[in-house]
Amino acid sequence: MIKKITLFLVLVAAVAAAGYFYIAKQVQQYVNQPLQLDEAEIFTIESGTSFNRVLANLTQAELIDASDMVKFVRRFHPELTQLRAGTYLLQPDLTLSQALELFKQGKEHQFAITFVEGSTFKEWRETLETSPYLQHELVGLSEAEIAKLVGVPHEKLEGLLLAETYHYTFGASDLDIIKRAASKLQSVLDEHWATRQADLPIKSSYEALILASIIEKETAVESERERVAAVFVNRLNKRMRLQTDPTVIYGMGDKYDGNIRKKDLRTPTPYNTYTIFGLPPTPIAMPGEASIAAALNPEDSNYLYFVASGKGGHVFSKTLAEHNRAVRAYLKQLRSNK
Repeated sequence: MIKKITLFLVLVAAVAAAGYFYIAKQVQQYVNQPLQLDEAEIFTIESGTSFNRVLANLTQAELIDASDMVKFVRRFHPELTQLRAGTYLLQPDLTLSQALELFKQGKEHQFAITFVEGSTFKEWRETLETSPYLQHELVGLSEAEIAKLVGVPHEKLEGLLLAETYHYTFGASDLDIIKRAASKLQSVLDEHWATRQADLPIKSSYEALILASIIEKETAVESERERVAAVFVNRLNKRMRLQTDPTVIYGMGDKYDGNIRKKDLRTPTPYNTYTIFGLPPTPIAMPGEASIAAALNPEDSNYLYFVASGKGGHVFSKTLAEHNRAVRAYLKQLRSNK
């Protein structure tokens, strides 16, 4: 009798062991299945989402196959169950267990947003409004209201944000990015202001930003920035009007249709440097660091004029007669290109 009981218990244990190993093997196959992706895809885990709900969401998204083994994953792989909320980038070569490990470590995907040098705050707002996975806290706010939230002592943010690429994760806000851009701009400005040339016709670091924004809009040629800066500094020192077209365009606002006419040059606005002396009241764009550096350390030269060469750069002149010849050469170049 004892032998029969022993034999029965052995058989039960064997069946249980076989069942255990079968389930373990099936669970292993389940977690090792590759994600069904042809290309990278964003997957978001909302705060408070349970482990089983995450697996269900992956199944509903057709990223993994459904299986009865779901209920056993927690028992056989408890190390994969502590997942963090966030937005993740899933790659086609990942398995389910690797994806769960990604969720466990909280390695959220870094989104990128790029603002180009010379762009305006209006363009920044448009870019922010169309960027994914951002909380939009600036909708409906005026520029002055946003500036107050950022903590800058001006009602306009033009020129006060550093144009570059910013990375953010799910849950960040457009205001967060604006604050970071303002902080970076101030750091760059402070650094170059501390090493500026002596006797510049610039009374404050804010005026340096105004000049830098004009330089930014006038040339994209790196080697020209200091020379363009010298032209404007020399004109300011001589109390000559700056006469720079980008300021006219900025002052025209939405009236600008792509062309500047003689009447536009003669129409006074606070920004029209053909009608005002000195700098306009605010920057006209977001300058990059190179333009800020050029504004505060211009080339040592006597140039007072420049005009486009028609070949991608500019021709610089020291006298009006030289400048007029350069203008005629530029117009001839334009006619020959038609």
